[in-house]
Amino acid sequence: WSHTPCFLFHLYFCTRSSGQFPLTQNMTVTEGGTVNMTCRVEYNDNTSLQWSNPTQQTLFFGDKKALRDNRIELVRASLAELTISISDISLSDEGQYTCSLFTMPVKTSKAFLTVLGVPERPEITGFTKPAMEGDEITLTCTSSGSKPAAHIHWFRNDKEVQGTKEVNATGKSFTVKSSLQLQVDRRDDGVAYTCSVEHVSLASNPYQVTEVLQVHYAPHVEISHSMIIPQEGQYFKLECVSKGNPLPEPVLWSKDGGELPDVERMIVEGRELTITSLNKTDNGTYRCEASNYLGTSGAEYLLFVYDPNAIGQHSPDHALIGGVVAVVVFILLCLIIALGRYLARHKGTYLTHEAKGSEDAPDADTAIINAEGNHLHAEEKKEYFI
Repeated sequence: WSHTPCFLFHLYFCTRSSGQFPLTQNMTVTEGGTVNMTCRVEYNDNTSLQWSNPTQQTLFFGDKKALRDNRIELVRASLAELTISISDISLSDEGQYTCSLFTMPVKTSKAFLTVLGVPERPEITGFTKPAMEGDEITLTCTSSGSKPAAHIHWFRNDKEVQGTKEVNATGKSFTVKSSLQLQVDRRDDGVAYTCSVEHVSLASNPYQVTEVLQVHYAPHVEISHSMIIPQEGQYFKLECVSKGNPLPEPVLWSKDGGELPDVERMIVEGRELTITSLNKTDNGTYRCEASNYLGTSGAEYLLFVYDPNAIGQHSPDHALIGGVVAVVVFILLCLIIALGRYLARHKGTYLTHEAKGSEDAPDADTAIINAEGNHLHAEEKKEYFI
């Protein structure tokens, strides 16, 4: 006792632990989970430790349980440590817990318990089954119970799209909504819209819900054919390609505004019209129509059957084409040669006329001078024709 500075009448208040504070740690737990709250001291001369909750109710005093709550249990109690566990955590358990070391005076340490509110699984509302092409609809994804507020993401198939977010507090938790406004068309039929809720309590496993949009729209019809140049005697097929929701069934075939004239050769199977052996009497306009409760659509195909012999007779004559090309090349060569001769003659005549200036000279000296001058001018002009 000679080492202690205390001079109190009751020596048990004068301990090595009187100068220290208990050690605690802030904790975070997910709603519904279990957390351990630990309080430690380095030195303790038989002094009690105590845990109390945010409302200052004593939970444990040493190894003695003070509050009747089946969720709270003793994990470890010693002179240096008091650890308790709280199971089935709720948002109401969040707050500041106190560990007390009963020295004189009492030393305390605070530990804040954070409870993460797990969001409820999301729900999508606003789907009209089916939606009509051209309708304006609003899809809303809602998730409640998150703390802190959850994040909502929308996906159109696999591509993220932006929604309008709304957050409302409900007690200690939050209700989060996100809305998408759409004007639907036939391209939206069968598209999957997914709402994904992300939250720290869910780690990397977000909650997701998916709805597939069903859109009804009027038919659209096109005709495809099996060959470009149909010929007599050939097998020929037309297909009525119709799209619509509900699927337009059946399709109706007609020729020149009336029924098909030869049902033995003109066979209809589902959407296909097959003519088994073409002839000239099959020429005409073929039409297919398809309907659902939203409307009717039709398409036409003009059939002309060719004579295979006539097609062969009108094939291009390659020998004739070669002869025409040879004649054109020969004419061009003749024109080039004639043009070259004309230019050569024009050049010589021009120089001779320039030289004629010497004939009008009064004497020989003047004639020579004129000839030389004209010769010089000729040399200058000659440059324009080179």
